[in-house]
Amino acid sequence: MNPTTLKAKLAAGQTILAPGVYDAFSALVAEQAGFEALYLSGASIAYTALGRSDVGLTTYTEVCETLARITERVSTPVIVDGDTGFGNALNVQRTVRGFERAGAAMIQLEDQGFPKRCGHLSGKSVVPVREMCGKLRAALDARTDPNTLILARTDSLAIEGLDAALERAERYLECGVDALFIEALRTSEQMDAACARFASRVPLLANMVEGGQTPVESARALGGRGFRLVIFPGGTMRAVAHMLQGYYGSLREHGTTSPWRDRMLDFDGLNAVIGTPELLEQGKRYE
Repeated sequence: MNPTTLKAKLAAGQTILAPGVYDAFSALVAEQAGFEALYLSGASIAYTALGRSDVGLTTYTEVCETLARITERVSTPVIVDGDTGFGNALNVQRTVRGFERAGAAMIQLEDQGFPKRCGHLSGKSVVPVREMCGKLRAALDARTDPNTLILARTDSLAIEGLDAALERAERYLECGVDALFIEALRTSEQMDAACARFASRVPLLANMVEGGQTPVESARALGGRGFRLVIFPGGTMRAVAHMLQGYYGSLREHGTTSPWRDRMLDFDGLNAVIGTPELLEQGKRYE
């Protein structure tokens, strides 16, 4: 993985669409679909590895290990959700160093307090601006490659209102971060206000959550507003959950996968996706 690719594309003014991934397999399929970046959220790991909600249960180690497995398999740049940095400024530094070693192209850090939760759930809290700025400066000091980008997220809109959220974002930008993420903008007017203030100065991220607080729009429409990063972080899991409910329900009812065969890959089809023939051919070199 070459994180320079993401930095160069953002510098060129492109709007990058990044789907959510949750493991090396989902990342491989997304890469094969032609996406220019991928997004690994803590929520997706909680959903898949723990079968639990996004309420701060995932740990640094779980995210870092998942990230490393993904970047070992794909070359597409990965934006990784570092949550709160998993603690104070020193924890943030460990997070940034570990994620950078694991191949992150961009590391997202947020200003939530504990217990943290999905940005589209109620009951959030945020830390003081000064504390978050200290964590962001710690993150910037910890990275060893300037091509590793730091994304600052604020969850303050739901708690303090739009003006306060924009002011927090301004303070975070002053710290020297590479991109901004104002979570859970609730209306088109709020989205435009964020873009009017920041889009000409720094890449802004738009988070599309089906059924969440922010109006869901296409990457093209959001790019027209001024957003340069567009993520659909949980859409993958919502699609997978829906598919699995149908598949398991059908198998339980019929006792066979025959009714689902037109919605499945066969044995050879799956092996083609994951590169089994190429892997076996490679192995022959060492016989």
